[in-house]
Amino acid sequence: MKRNVLIIGAGGVANVVAHKCAQNNVLLGDIHIASRTVEKCRAIIQSVHEKGSMQQPGILNAHALDALDIRATSQLIRDTGAQIVVNVGSAFLNMSVLSACIDTGAAYIDTAIHEDPAKVCEQPPWYANYEWKRRQECADAGVTAVLGIGFDPGVVNAYARLAADDYFDKISSIDIIDTNAGSHGRYFATNFDPEINFREFIATVWSWQNRQWKANSMFEVRQEWNLPVVGQQTTYLTGHDELHSLSSVLDVPDIRFWMGFSDHYINVFTVLKQLGLLSVDPVQLPNGQSVVPLQVVKAVLPDPASLAPTYQGYTCIGNKVHGFKDGRQKDLLIYNVCDHAACYREVGSQAISYTAGVPAAAAAMLIAQGIWDTRRMMNVEELPPRPLLNLLDKMGLPTRVKDEQGDRPWNQAVELGSEALDEYADERELVQVA
Repeated sequence: MKRNVLIIGAGGVANVVAHKCAQNNVLLGDIHIASRTVEKCRAIIQSVHEKGSMQQPGILNAHALDALDIRATSQLIRDTGAQIVVNVGSAFLNMSVLSACIDTGAAYIDTAIHEDPAKVCEQPPWYANYEWKRRQECADAGVTAVLGIGFDPGVVNAYARLAADDYFDKISSIDIIDTNAGSHGRYFATNFDPEINFREFIATVWSWQNRQWKANSMFEVRQEWNLPVVGQQTTYLTGHDELHSLSSVLDVPDIRFWMGFSDHYINVFTVLKQLGLLSVDPVQLPNGQSVVPLQVVKAVLPDPASLAPTYQGYTCIGNKVHGFKDGRQKDLLIYNVCDHAACYREVGSQAISYTAGVPAAAAAMLIAQGIWDTRRMMNVEELPPRPLLNLLDKMGLPTRVKDEQGDRPWNQAVELGSEALDEYADERELVQVA
């Protein structure tokens, strides 16, 4: 059983991970938070104590760290005795933190695919550009590495696996839908790191169609959805991490990702892009200084964590799956709805951070219990989904299923034989929150 957790990063997602790990520190033991800006780590620790999140008295410490420094990260893992590292810093850090985990034997968790700051929207499948090249290193070192375990990517990957295992004989298409019907009251802001956010949308949109990669432009393809709680939502075909593993792991000909955007967001984004303010290439100022326009935009926009106190409304994220069961066509929506205000009351974060951070903490618990401790690199859809979803039900992210039979909790809708139901019951016992 693995214990002691090192959280790398001190943004909104890290805050959620820290709270959720603290709420389960009987299992997870000592908790450490590390970032370049140690004051942000201390603020998270203060929030954990103010919210009364510690399940039992224990160690909760802050550390200053440049996580690009592999040697320093390895040393901090050893000094803290961390057996699990949850990397929720910038996506630019992934390969460095993974190297430190391979060096020390600690399990590795992240919530997004690695990015090279000098490259935008590389050729698919993205995981093959960095992560999958290191599978053998993880296997040789016996290191568990769980890739992309936020909500999307992450929980939606588990939804896809659950659909393939329990609801369908054959899947024709998976449409992953991410909508935010909430309002933060600011003129313009992004819900997570602006630099990472904009980099997703300034280049080619890749989707998996007819068993091959298809290229589109951002905001070129639009789709309307009528979703639970949030109602009618406008979304756009968007490139996203989970497509790049699901297309490889599951035998599904069409997998697409749709994200909701308001007209206001699109207008502001378009102006920024047309002015060159989303460029990642340095520009020279008259005084001789060099700046990266996208980093300037990031600096003047609100910190995503600062949006939480006034955020109202709901997110709805899920998978619309079409396929065949027992020779008949079947459609299914597997989804979660999350309340911004409720997230703030519990852990001081908005729902975007909450939906990304809770699954990462749940993954740490599943590794600690041995359920997901595979001692090799895995994408989420390669792991058993039911223990994760059962745990998320208890941690604040319940899953529901909507089909021709109605709308109900997922664990009241699993279509399993008696032998599989016995296994499911055993898994539920394993992941009880202490």
